[in-house]
Amino acid sequence: MRRALLLAVVLLAGCSSPDGSTTGSATSIVIGAGSEPENLNPVLGYAPDGAAKIFDGLVSRDASLALKPALAAELPTASADGLTWTAKLRKDITFSDGTPLTADDVVFTYRSVLDKKVNSTIASRFDALAGVVARDPATVEFTLSYPYAPFAQQLALGIVPATKLTGVDINSAPFNTAPVGTGPYTVSEWRKGDRLILKANEKYWGGAPAIKSVTVVFVPDDNSRATRMAAGEFDGTVLPPKLARTYRDRSGYKIVQNPSADYRGLGIPSELPFTSSPQVRRAINLGINRQAMIDAVLAGSGKPASTPISPYLQEWYDEKSAFTFDVAEAEKLLDEAGWRRGADGKRAKDGQPAKLPVLYPAPDVLRKELALATASDIAKLGIDAPVEATTFDVMLQRRKEAAAVWGGGDPYDPDTAAYTLLHSKYAGQDGYVNMTLYRNSTVDSALDTARRSLDPAARKKAYQDFQEAYAADPGWAFLVFLDHTYVVRDKWNGQETQVEPHDHGLVHAVWWNLERWTPKS
Repeated sequence: MRRALLLAVVLLAGCSSPDGSTTGSATSIVIGAGSEPENLNPVLGYAPDGAAKIFDGLVSRDASLALKPALAAELPTASADGLTWTAKLRKDITFSDGTPLTADDVVFTYRSVLDKKVNSTIASRFDALAGVVARDPATVEFTLSYPYAPFAQQLALGIVPATKLTGVDINSAPFNTAPVGTGPYTVSEWRKGDRLILKANEKYWGGAPAIKSVTVVFVPDDNSRATRMAAGEFDGTVLPPKLARTYRDRSGYKIVQNPSADYRGLGIPSELPFTSSPQVRRAINLGINRQAMIDAVLAGSGKPASTPISPYLQEWYDEKSAFTFDVAEAEKLLDEAGWRRGADGKRAKDGQPAKLPVLYPAPDVLRKELALATASDIAKLGIDAPVEATTFDVMLQRRKEAAAVWGGGDPYDPDTAAYTLLHSKYAGQDGYVNMTLYRNSTVDSALDTARRSLDPAARKKAYQDFQEAYAADPGWAFLVFLDHTYVVRDKWNGQETQVEPHDHGLVHAVWWNLERWTPKS
């Protein structure tokens, strides 16, 4: 009730911008974003799947996610053995500072990602890349150490100008906050922790955008974004479904609900004694009522998840891998694993209580509600599951002793959705790879076979094998694939639905093709 009254009050407060002025014309837009990038350098991991606004890749994606040429004049081609990929560049492309784009810029970008002195968070995406050279000013050749079927998907990475970063420590370069790219927008100002202001690149090779100014205000707290949207500070924002629905009948606004391959899942620590057993991890999966979460927490806006492979990856998704809600079977598995209920209804084994703390990032209302719902289901199995609000850094630090609600996933290829998340070679590495320290040799073998095979039938069989092996020995309790929900002022034409990845701040999201939006007359 208190939240409803607050929203009602701010709705009456008028439509002012974050600086206190009235909302701008349709040639400008103010976006409330739930997350802020660490940097704006593609080499360091900014917008690796494209839609970067400031940069272009060799390829981009249309509304159906089909690859299309961007900086490349045509889609890059592979040799028969899959080990050599060739890209021809468009003519007369320049960076926003007027510097011509050449093959050397492409070579520099990819070599920098692979450079061990550069702290690139996406280097693992290019494990197969052995080398990249410029055959001439407009031709780039990539050499792979093994055939990697989805390599073309990785060519959406934005290209940086070599002249700006050669001889510079890329990890701390001024370019990281004031970049130069070939994209439809340029960076006017970035106030860390507050906002990013973009201006239209009037000389953009794809045509100057009709929206000339883009202000992205960073507000990680869901309730704060809802309040500020209601106060008229934003032209659009992402909100949890239940908060977005307060705009259902409000004139001048529309709710946009886009499908996504963005999962929320409970990463279960494989090295915690209680959850080290596949039986226990399967029991947790079977004891979670995913559909109830979708109905209550997501207001019906999502799909159940069992693996990181989304149903939108229809060619690869195996519905037989799904976990049914089966409390009786979950109880049986826990009993068989030796974790039996005592007189108080709590489970224990050899005097050790069955305990699994559940962590979530504090500002995220949706993850909080999912954490509470998950912990409630787990507790019904006789497991102590205290819920704790914390930070992503602490979630990583405690990954051996506590479960955590993580997010990820993409709709482009099952390799990028699953490989670094579940392959044992990433267990113990820094960053957001294999956070649960999961190890399963059968899963490893299937993932390796799938990524190295050029035969679609063989890849499909390998991913079926992967999902079957994973379902028998899960390392997570994947919960739901979200529908991303936005509230947007109804001032523009040109919005197209696209199945979204996990990353949906400025880059993908409802404004993935913002440069093509036009004001309504």
